[in-house]
Amino acid sequence: MLSEFDLIKRYFTRRQRADATGRTVLGVGDDCALLAPTPGMQLAVSSDMLVEGRHFLAGADAFDLGHKCLAVNLSDLAAMGAAPLGFTLALALPSAEPAWLDGFSRGLFALADAHGCELVGGDTTKGPLNVCITIFGELAPGTALRRDAARAGDDIWISGTLGDARLALADALGELVLPEADRLLAAPRLHAPSPRVALGRMLAEGRLAHAALDISDGLAGDLGHILAASQVGAVLDADALPAGPALARQSQALRRRFTAAGGDDYELCFTAPARNREAILAAGAQSGTPVTRVGRIEGEPGLRLVDGNGAPLSMELRGWDHFA
Repeated sequence: MLSEFDLIKRYFTRRQRADATGRTVLGVGDDCALLAPTPGMQLAVSSDMLVEGRHFLAGADAFDLGHKCLAVNLSDLAAMGAAPLGFTLALALPSAEPAWLDGFSRGLFALADAHGCELVGGDTTKGPLNVCITIFGELAPGTALRRDAARAGDDIWISGTLGDARLALADALGELVLPEADRLLAAPRLHAPSPRVALGRMLAEGRLAHAALDISDGLAGDLGHILAASQVGAVLDADALPAGPALARQSQALRRRFTAAGGDDYELCFTAPARNREAILAAGAQSGTPVTRVGRIEGEPGLRLVDGNGAPLSMELRGWDHFA
């Protein structure tokens, strides 16, 4: 049977990569990690916890879970426009199963290597399956994409597509039954989201956007955080919301509901002045991330949804709340 320290050594301790930036002075194996951020830069720090039965289904694929638990944290850095530095991992396990640990660590490190983000420490214990990551990034002072910076007249943009993650979850929970082809299209959006780090950095470094956040609990609820922090309102074109390829095949009512309030998308929602439209489209193309303009910020408080013709829509939308 693996001991705690054998587990860490075998699955989570690595030699420093040859192409590493040297920002990790001391990593896994001591009481604290030591990071050396670039002089003059600010630190961006975020934590996310994923609990079995709450954030992912029991029996979830280990490789996918390793990917997702880091992806949701990288998505927070993307929303601020920060470059990844490193992360810590706190992991509670019912038992130390080598096959599961191998898959989990491979999924975790594949995404970490893709973003140059090193595991620098953490903790392991026995208990119900629970994954908690704290991630560290850096960005230049004054460039962070904050929630309180939206301005009346701004465009509202969405990266990528929305709704396929919620569609896959509905299928997994038996709320609906998808054809196999649609299931295969939708499932990766739920289990292996793509953090939009490159786009977020371009928006921040180019000062193209005013406010941003990542969409984890559904667009309507998450956009509401920007509106509240910035003390503004918004008009959102429900028919302009970019549906994922599987959701695009479903009814209009389902498309509207799952794009506007689906959850688990981990796309960016950001606001920007109209003069930056061409530059934002160019940033999307350069980062390999489609971007879509879906509404505008207004001075009047509240979120108003309209259809493609501008007619008001009456839809009851609520973002995900863990305690509701």
